[in-house]
Amino acid sequence: MEPYNNYNNGEYTPNHYDDFQDGFQSYDDMSNGFGSGNPVKTTMQQIRTLMYEEVIAKAFLFMVAALGITAFAAYTAPYFMLNLLMSSPSAIFILFGAELAIVFISNSVLKRNHVVLAAVLYTVYSYLTGATIGIICLAYTGASVAAVFLMTAGMFGVMAIYGLITKRDLSSIGSLLMMGLVGIIIAGFVNIFILRSSALEFGISIVGVLVFVGLTAYDAQKLKDRVAYSDSDSSTAIAMAGAFELYLDFINLFLKLLRLFGRRK
Repeated sequence: MEPYNNYNNGEYTPNHYDDFQDGFQSYDDMSNGFGSGNPVKTTMQQIRTLMYEEVIAKAFLFMVAALGITAFAAYTAPYFMLNLLMSSPSAIFILFGAELAIVFISNSVLKRNHVVLAAVLYTVYSYLTGATIGIICLAYTGASVAAVFLMTAGMFGVMAIYGLITKRDLSSIGSLLMMGLVGIIIAGFVNIFILRSSALEFGISIVGVLVFVGLTAYDAQKLKDRVAYSDSDSSTAIAMAGAFELYLDFINLFLKLLRLFGRRK
C-alpha cells in the first residue's frame, strides 16, 4: 500500500536525490567537507544535509514509536478484540473500513501539513493494527513470534540502509513491486473467500516477503528523495509520511515471515 505517493502542493512527483547533483552535491560528498568555492552553495549544501539527517531521524523515530504502540496493543488487546469479533463478526469489516479511512484521511491532512492530526491518526492506526495482529499471534508460540520479529527487524534494517545509501534508481523496481503487491492482495482475497488453499497461502507468503523486502528499500530511497523537494516547514510531515510507509512495510513483512516460520501452538 502506498498511502503517500504524492507530496508537494498536493502532488509529489518521485525523482531521485542524485538528480540534484547540479544544485547540491551528493550526501556523501557533503559529509566530506561540504564542497568548496561558492559560499552560498556551501551554505545550501549544509542546510540540505541537516534537513536530510533530520527527516531520516524523525521518520525512523516515528516508525519505532508506532511499532511500540502496535506491540503494546498486541499484548493487551487481543482477547478483547477476539471476544468482540466472536460476538459480532461484522466488526471485522468495520475495523478494516476504519483503518482504510485513516490511511486516506492521513494522506489528505499531511498534504496540508497538519502533522498533529496526522500523528493522532497514526497512533490510532498503530493501535488498531496491534490489536488485530495480537489475535494472529495467539496462534503461535511466544518464542517463535519473538524470533520472527528479530528476523523481520534484521531484514528490514538491511534493506532500509540499502535504500538510503544506494545510488541505483529503484523507481522502476518500485513499480514492479507495486504490481506484485496488488497481485498478492487479490490472490489473498480469492484464497480466503473461494479457494481456501493452504498451499496457495504459503506461496503468497513467499512472494509477499520478496515484495515487502523490496518495498522497504524503495520506500527508504523515496523518503531520501523527498528531502530534495522539501523545506523546513514540511520536513516533519514528510518524515511522518515516510514513517507510515516504512511501518506498513515492516508490519506486512513480519506477518508474511510469521506465516512461513512461526511455530503454531
